[in-house]
Amino acid sequence: MNKLQRNLIVAAVVVAGFAAAFGSYLLFSPDDRNRGGLDVQPAVEALPVRESSHRLTEPKKSELTIVEFLDFECEGCGAMYPIVEKLREEYGDRVTFVARYFPMPGHRNGELAARTAEAAARQGKFEEMYNKLFTTQKEWGESQDSKESVFRGFAKELGLDLSRFDADLADPEVAARVQDDQRDGLGLGVQGTPTFFVDGTPIRIPGSYEAFKALVDDRLAG
Repeated sequence: MNKLQRNLIVAAVVVAGFAAAFGSYLLFSPDDRNRGGLDVQPAVEALPVRESSHRLTEPKKSELTIVEFLDFECEGCGAMYPIVEKLREEYGDRVTFVARYFPMPGHRNGELAARTAEAAARQGKFEEMYNKLFTTQKEWGESQDSKESVFRGFAKELGLDLSRFDADLADPEVAARVQDDQRDGLGLGVQGTPTFFVDGTPIRIPGSYEAFKALVDDRLAG
């Protein structure tokens, strides 16, 4: 059994355990605005995916689009990560996978992690930072201390220009880019993470890789 297979088994167990909690927290309640959430308003014309959205796969002929509104500090998102990676590996030449930011309140470093990924994206390293944040989540998640120095260390590991990374991380336009995703999410009724849309329609979180694969196969066959 390889590492990915072991991760999938663990993820399936975690997903089953956390499924009831997904979506149970409203974003930006008044008591949570100082704990990782941002005070943003829903987009008037919300879209599941935009031209500027981060695509993890870009098949020449896309037959399906799967969008995930995620929080890098969310344990449920961390549990789904290896499942999404396996799906990407299998369907990347047919399905467009899109990652959108939706940091939740109560996660001290969720919004900072989103800005970290966006700052990396400005240097062409979004996917690398996306992977790094999820594969190290247990090392920095659920902390009440800022992990900015940890994330800067990730940027260094990925070979980013650190001066530029620091400037981008503090750039209001980077924070606004995160908020743009959140506005779309709110406008689409997203209340928790992870939330998936398949060709623009929200779905219940599949409890396993096999369940998600069956859903994808069904949509592709239709």
